[in-house]
Amino acid sequence: MKRSEINKALKDLENMLREYRYFLPKFADFTPEEWKSKGHEFDEIRDNMLGWDITDYGLGKFDEVGFSLFTIRNGNLKMQDKYKKPYAEKFLYLKEAQYAPNHFHWYKMEDIINRGGGNILIRVFNSLPDESIDKQNDVTVHIDGETRVVPAGTQVRLEPGMSISIMQGMYHDFEVEPGTGAVLIGEVSQCNDDNTDNRFEPPVGRFPEIEEDEPPYRLLCNEYPPAPEK
Repeated sequence: MKRSEINKALKDLENMLREYRYFLPKFADFTPEEWKSKGHEFDEIRDNMLGWDITDYGLGKFDEVGFSLFTIRNGNLKMQDKYKKPYAEKFLYLKEAQYAPNHFHWYKMEDIINRGGGNILIRVFNSLPDESIDKQNDVTVHIDGETRVVPAGTQVRLEPGMSISIMQGMYHDFEVEPGTGAVLIGEVSQCNDDNTDNRFEPPVGRFPEIEEDEPPYRLLCNEYPPAPEK
């Protein structure tokens, strides 16, 4: 993925947040140069991968398969003695004609919330004991406190303000209902670990390889330099 594509995606998400009057923490504005001087007092951001996250899932076609995210808060399953939070929160941004691939989480349960813009379509399947997709059995979904049973592969439609609970082992993907416009999404969940807790079907990558065709506007959550030693 080109750095210029990442920079544009970051600014698109910033603009969507601004339009709907959601505000990010101060570290969202740190420049790459500022990060070089940030000490160990900011290790929670580094260790828990808070901040900007732009991905094309390693496929090189971001406008078709991609997602823009900002992680506001998160715990850490590998460092629970140091970081006590059992929860995470994100903003996500999806454009029309963009798709976020089918996957499930082993550990994380999450609520996906339409914070504004168009309508989200989330296709749901159960998983089988061998972790493959269950294309036969109905799926029980929880939408704003209402329990529904839907056929495997149903696209649940979330209008602004609506939310769905995604259970562990439930396959799900994301796209925007055509003609409704880009969507700002909220995610509230258990601790998030994008290095170990995503099972994609079919398999894809999670973080992009970056072609540096211009300077970075912001660093991504997997790019922070270590704290300088004094």
